[in-house]
Formats: sequence, C-alpha cells, structure tokens
Amino acid sequence: MDRRHPRRSPARWLPIAGAFVLAAAVTAAVVIPAAADAQVNLPDKTPAQLLEFAAASDVTAMTGTIEQSSDLGLPDLSSLTGPSGTADSSADASDAIDLLTGSHTAKVYLDGDKSRLQVLDRLAERDVYIDRAAGEGWFVDSETKTATHYTASGDMTAPQQQPDATALTPQQMLDDALTKLGDSTEISVGTDGRVAGRDVYELVLVPDDAASLVGEVRFAIDGETGAALAASITARGADQPAFDIEFTDVSFAAPDPATLTYTPASGYTVENKTLSAPDHGATPGQGETGTDAAHQPVVHGEGWTAVVELPPVDTSTSGATSQQKATLESLTRPVAGGRVLETALVTVYFADDGRVFAGAVSADHLAHVAAGD
Repeated sequence: MDRRHPRRSPARWLPIAGAFVLAAAVTAAVVIPAAADAQVNLPDKTPAQLLEFAAASDVTAMTGTIEQSSDLGLPDLSSLTGPSGTADSSADASDAIDLLTGSHTAKVYLDGDKSRLQVLDRLAERDVYIDRAAGEGWFVDSETKTATHYTASGDMTAPQQQPDATALTPQQMLDDALTKLGDSTEISVGTDGRVAGRDVYELVLVPDDAASLVGEVRFAIDGETGAALAASITARGADQPAFDIEFTDVSFAAPDPATLTYTPASGYTVENKTLSAPDHGATPGQGETGTDAAHQPVVHGEGWTAVVELPPVDTSTSGATSQQKATLESLTRPVAGGRVLETALVTVYFADDGRVFAGAVSADHLAHVAAGD
C-alpha cells in the first residue's frame, strides 16, 4: 500500500530551517509527545484516517508561542565558535550549536502567504519574515543589527528556500515526515492528550530501516483543525526525546498585519541575497547561477536515510586556536577517509577532501555515500 501523501500548500504553515551542517542534519532527520489526559476522548481514528486528517489541514492563520529544546548528549561546544574563521561562519556555527544544545522560545505569526518567526534570545531577537506571494523574505538579527533581504528563484516556502534561523515549527516537521512515509514506516495512533489547552491526537511514526538512527517520531495533531501542535524525535534505543518542540499557547485567529511586514530600521546593515534550490544527487553548484550557487547543499537518497552533502570546507586547522583544535579532535574520531562526529540522532562525516556529509544514519552509511557507493 502506498502511504505517501501529497505535500500541502506551503501557504499553510511557517517553515524555517537551520543554517549550519549540524542544524541541517537535525532538520533533515527530524520531526513530542502530548501530555496524556484521561479526560480527553476524541473520536477514534485509524492511522490512515489520522494521516488523512492531518494532511487535509487547511489552517491559514495562526498566532502562538513555541518552546523547543535539544539534548543530543554533546559536551560544551562554545570553544568552537571563537574568533577563527569569517564572521558569518562563526555566527552560523554558534547558531547551530545553540540549536543542538539549548532551548528556544519563539513567536509564530501566519496569515495566508505571509508568515513570521520571532526567535526570542535573552538580550536580542531574530526574525524571519516570508511573503510567498511576493517571493521574498527577511532575516533580521537585532544583536548584529543586520537585515538580509532574500529573493527566491522558486517557491519561497519550500524547504530549500528558507532563510537562516535556529528554530523549527511542528507543522514543518510534520510536512517533512509525511514525505518520508512508505513501506519503511510503521504508523500508529497513540494516546489522546492536550497541548496548549487544546485536545490533540497522537500520531506515532516508527522508521523500519536499520540504517536510520531515528527510533520514533511523535506528533500532537489538533483534534479540531488537524494542525501539528507538537513534535518530537527519539533516537533508536532511547527512552526520552532528543529533540522536541511544542506550542505553549496558540490561536487560529489572524495576527495584526503590522506584525508580518518589515521595513529596515535605522542603523541596520542591509544585504540582498537570492536563494535557489539544491539539487538531489548533483555536484554542489552544478547547473546553478549566482553568488550562492557554490554554497548549495546536495541531498543523497530519500526518506529516513537521506544524507545532506554540504559544500567543501577548509579542513585545515591553521586558523583555529589550540583550544578549538583540541575540542574538534575530542568530538570526532578518525575513520577511513576522514573524521566523524556522532550523536544520538546525527552523524557528521568530514571527508579529507573537504566535503561534509550529515544525516540520521551511521558513520559507515555516510562513508559509503561519500565514496559514491
């Protein structure tokens, strides 16, 4: 039986992706358990019916707050984001490490083709604005006082066309999971519960693929609208989620239009960029034009064992401090053809030739992909 479902209209949610190799690997792998409530008793649905219910969700307006946390068992990585390298690469690394080891609070605003994600840091905030109809968006960082204006060469809300940010939404993760469904996924309905004060179904996905590090993925599906209100991913053999995200409050009323538009503020540095989609199985930059062509990732395979290949990086440590070198060596182990960093959910393979491969798969699997097997 073909259990794949068509992708929903991108106007129905706010998709935001990470910017760095580890963040990219998490978003490629991922997709929270609802709080069980004995008083919640929604109408029974079979797994197929719940999938159809979620896939048919037509939410086009939303305002809410989401909480996200990650615990992949990594040690303190702050020394890796020191002064070496460019300012942009250092910021991207810092954002990725923050995503993988910390917690975030964010505001979500959605009204038709316009959406905004407001990531609230301790003393600053980062905002992503997307206008799908106009094919453009903004990434604004109050700490660095920078505003990057993105123009898309394709669909602005496609996963490959997303501006940088270190937060996801449950809906984005559900959409990604629905594209992975097939004979390699066991689907079941869990226990009804409550999220953000709303009754929810629990959808449970278990990858039936030994090559995947993902043990199970759980979603809280709003019992009225079918929207995803929470999501989590648990590593194979683990008891607790390594990555989870959920709404703490949510309303399906349209937000104030003023919250969805951005005009560069005085004192901000403005940069313009054009986004283009990565190819699947092609050489990075092949067939692409523009200044960002060489920085596009390539996706190998599909489903739960998809691998992301990042553009080549400088693997020398000449620009790194002694502490950074020691930290990098302590986090990775040597393997044939390079070094690997392994966590509960994500493996990263740094090839000797500068290529970087990441995914929710074993080191051997990444090495085979790197070798072209």
